[in-house]
Amino acid sequence: MQIIKTPIDHFINGRMVANTSGRTQDVTNPATGSVTGVAGLAGASDVDAAVAAAKAAFPAWADTPPIRRARVLFKFLELLNIHKDELAHLITAEHGKVFTDAQGEVTRGIDIVEFACGIPQLLKGDFTDQVSTGIDNWTLRQPLGVVAGITPFNFPVMVPMWMFPVAIAAGNTFILKPSPTDPSPSLRIAELLKEAGLPDGVFNVVQGDKVAVDALLEHPDVKAISFVGSTPIANYIYETGARHGKRVQALGGAKNHMVVMPDADIDQAVDALIGSAYGSAGERCMAISVAVLVGDVADRLLPKLIERTNTLKVLDGENLAAEMGPIVTKAAHERITGYIALGEQEGAKLLVDGRGFDAKKAGDGCDDGFWMGGTLFDHVTPEMRIYKEEIFGPVLGCVRAHDLAEAVDLINDHEFGNGVSCFTRDGNVAREFSRRIQVGMVGINVPIPVPMAWHGFGGWKRSLFGDMHAYGEEGVRFYTKQKSVMQRWPESIGKGAEFVMPTAK
Repeated sequence: MQIIKTPIDHFINGRMVANTSGRTQDVTNPATGSVTGVAGLAGASDVDAAVAAAKAAFPAWADTPPIRRARVLFKFLELLNIHKDELAHLITAEHGKVFTDAQGEVTRGIDIVEFACGIPQLLKGDFTDQVSTGIDNWTLRQPLGVVAGITPFNFPVMVPMWMFPVAIAAGNTFILKPSPTDPSPSLRIAELLKEAGLPDGVFNVVQGDKVAVDALLEHPDVKAISFVGSTPIANYIYETGARHGKRVQALGGAKNHMVVMPDADIDQAVDALIGSAYGSAGERCMAISVAVLVGDVADRLLPKLIERTNTLKVLDGENLAAEMGPIVTKAAHERITGYIALGEQEGAKLLVDGRGFDAKKAGDGCDDGFWMGGTLFDHVTPEMRIYKEEIFGPVLGCVRAHDLAEAVDLINDHEFGNGVSCFTRDGNVAREFSRRIQVGMVGINVPIPVPMAWHGFGGWKRSLFGDMHAYGEEGVRFYTKQKSVMQRWPESIGKGAEFVMPTAK
């Protein structure tokens, strides 16, 4: 496997372009703590160059028939399937998630590409014959122009694919600003798109930080921004982009609950909690970070949950036996460690403490990596910061509830409404929970209810800023604008001017 080496710069107008700002950020392997690359951090001039390339490429690409755009994506899909393990290795090397999890990430991204290949059908409009005598009316959807995606570190392949396949299939040109924490997969994606036959300038990558983000938000030629990340930044992206006249889709943070009812299968519930709380080291916007234990279920569930948390296989991500890898950066490790200490201070009962994990257990050469084990709290209450705030790490808190109504009220009172799950055998409980819960994505006996490519992804409340969810049919609507056409021919037009509001005749 060939790993992209330093410097890690930009991909603009079909080629690698050196960074001009002079600012850089180290890229590390979280398993070892070693620096593996240096990402260039774009300045305004780098962003200007990418926007200029995308703007120049837009007219011809927008005018390309949708079926021909789809054929490029079909070729890209073929290349993705050939190189999916290569992309997964790049993810593991820079993010740290275990290889099998990285493979799953790439596969979910591929799902969106498959969906976008159906763009000729997705762009079909409506037609009405004879809306009035001699007049027909129809609608069509047309691309916006230059659009941009700002993506987080936790899914460096999948989240960009929530955006650019639909955007370019619809006829837009695209600028990707990935996280500088794990920037290499974005460049490999750009190379594969070029190999698939995508014209130069249609897809561009600009590495960077807030300077690049602000340049995109303020650039007059960027028509829409899609963002995934924390709620404070999502709010900033939404307000700033909207103030500059852009269409904005900003997906924010989460505090996802999993309700375990007394009739649930305990072993299944434990497996679900372990995988959804500690998979990818909890660095998922859909991770379960709160278990809501209803009635007497805690007495039966907690002993098994403690045992599984203590025996979690925390290993180098390239080890196929690994269940959890390292934390993505040293700064993230320190932040999560601080939250664990805060939970103790707030009075939560610490059942398993991941801070004492021995890095030597993870594998040779891992001593300086960013390692911790799974952490488990009990008797967490809604007043605690470890309940209110998104920790984004392998920390699971257990909250007690007397019944379903109390559990639903607890979840509905939280400021976030991204994902939620309920484990039960009772169909009525499942139905009532699904209807009453104020959360955008709901799982019944499914711990991580990430919708499939044709359904669309998005939460409620402060987990989503903007009107439309990512990918699916709402993604097509986000990246296009509707035009309504009314037409008649001279032979059907009566003589004389009309001064009243036109009506159907």
